[in-house]
Amino acid sequence: MKVKPFKGVRPPKILVKEVASRPYDVLNSEEARREADGNEKSLYHIIKPEIDFPPGKDEHEADVYEKAVENFGKFRDNGWLQQDDKEMYYLYAQTMNGNTQYGLVVGAYVEDYMNGKIKKHELTRRDKEEDRMKHVRVTGANMEPVFFAFPDSDELDAIVKQVAAREPEYDFVSGDGVGHHLWLIAEEEEIRRITEIFADIPAMYIADGHHRSAAAALVGAEKAKNSPGHRGDEEYNYFMAVCFPGSQLTIIDYNRVVKDLNGLTPDEFIRKLEKNFIVKPTGSEIQKPQRLHQYTLYLDGRSFSVTAKPGTYDENDPVGQLDVTITSRLILDEILEIKDLRSDKRIDFVGGIRGTGELKKRVDSGEMALALALYPVTMKQLMEIADTGNIMPPKTTWFEPKLRSGLVIHLLQ
Repeated sequence: MKVKPFKGVRPPKILVKEVASRPYDVLNSEEARREADGNEKSLYHIIKPEIDFPPGKDEHEADVYEKAVENFGKFRDNGWLQQDDKEMYYLYAQTMNGNTQYGLVVGAYVEDYMNGKIKKHELTRRDKEEDRMKHVRVTGANMEPVFFAFPDSDELDAIVKQVAAREPEYDFVSGDGVGHHLWLIAEEEEIRRITEIFADIPAMYIADGHHRSAAAALVGAEKAKNSPGHRGDEEYNYFMAVCFPGSQLTIIDYNRVVKDLNGLTPDEFIRKLEKNFIVKPTGSEIQKPQRLHQYTLYLDGRSFSVTAKPGTYDENDPVGQLDVTITSRLILDEILEIKDLRSDKRIDFVGGIRGTGELKKRVDSGEMALALALYPVTMKQLMEIADTGNIMPPKTTWFEPKLRSGLVIHLLQ
């Protein structure tokens, strides 16, 4: 893998907690408006600039993108964001529930994305790609990092341990209780070794941020094509990524809730379910599934343990054996006639970070008729699927904690 250090644009230490924000795609415009209320330094003014217009403003209108450019300039003019005077790597660590994961912030090579060395496991939607491409084009920057995983490296671990023993540049806890820690890696020898070690890593995997990765790489490729005298070493040939060893990452469950039972009564639905699953009542509380191919179903105030019967899936098929595939095929499609998880309005998705209580609440309130809790995909499964060129079904993986935006920004010039 080809990576490079870069001159990051970032907030002064005293302002980092005010500037840093959640990623643009984990909250809607009104939620961002509330979070940024009273804080003119919040990065939401750049990554979700529609909050500076009256409520209801279409975030895809030209003047919204222009506002992002205006606000980015304002942040730099006011000193809320300042560029480092030296190319460097950065070490970004996150602490949640007593566990800390350490990622290296690098410039990832656009060509590695285009030729498949940076591997995907999800399809992207062109409209979402285009939105972020416009944002990257007009601001001339990767405002938010993408989230990569890579095969573990003892040498990189040793460098990370050495850097983390120093005083961090940033060290704060965000409102959700997650600790964020950032170190500057400016020593020439450490920069050289990190670059060399990554050169021997055969592939990296997009863990989170498929649309941001696609947008950043496609804009970089555009600039390469349209730049007279293009050499290949320009800054636009790289985009910002935080790269974590795969063993440090945990994928949590990504669950489903459905609005109706497709005309069936709860008991009729259960009887149809028994064709392909072993169904056992477990009371009125939703229990988290404890293993692959075992799920929890909640409807009509009742909870059930649901286990796929042998022969209903192929253990040798990396995608077919996924629990999201099994339940999509045999429950959502066959029984409920939900054919397209991306577009069907009868289904919604709930990240496991919200807990099983959120599933129960949405069914008990009458908003939804059924909740389906799944066992999470493993990193091994994700890497196997990406390595074989396969694609996971929509809404398969949920990573926590989310990367904080605004700690470092990468300029394309």
